[in-house]
Amino acid sequence: MAGQATAATALLTKRKIAHSTHPYDVSPDAPRYGALVAAALGVPPERVFKSLVTEVDGALAVAVVPVTGELDLKALAAVLGGKRATLADRADAERATGYVRGGISPLGQRRRLPTVVDASALAHDTVYVSAGRRGLQLQLAPADLVTLTGARTARIAAG
Repeated sequence: MAGQATAATALLTKRKIAHSTHPYDVSPDAPRYGALVAAALGVPPERVFKSLVTEVDGALAVAVVPVTGELDLKALAAVLGGKRATLADRADAERATGYVRGGISPLGQRRRLPTVVDASALAHDTVYVSAGRRGLQLQLAPADLVTLTGARTARIAAG
């Protein structure tokens, strides 16, 4: 769609990866934001994933988890061989990825960060992740997401 190009969509187009974009209108400050995005898209919430920039032992990393759950920081740290994980400072996350909060995509980031995708993504034919702008989601195969981000897959979602 015209006017919807982002670094994430440009990467997918360049690599000829099957995907589609889906606009939605939900305030990024709304409570239960992820569930509202899923409802706006008309898809089950377990297929919509959020990208969280974290800090594991002082190094930035990305965790991609279903919007229906929370990130298990201990599990993430263990997968990445660290001792402690926290959510990254908003400014650090935006600077490293080139995206703003509410629109951070795991794809097409300014600096490629170590990424872990929750293993539950592999149970779906396609999943939804941010396209790199608030109000726009990407739908793609989870295997393509894992390949393009160089991600590891593991159980990192709590709940």
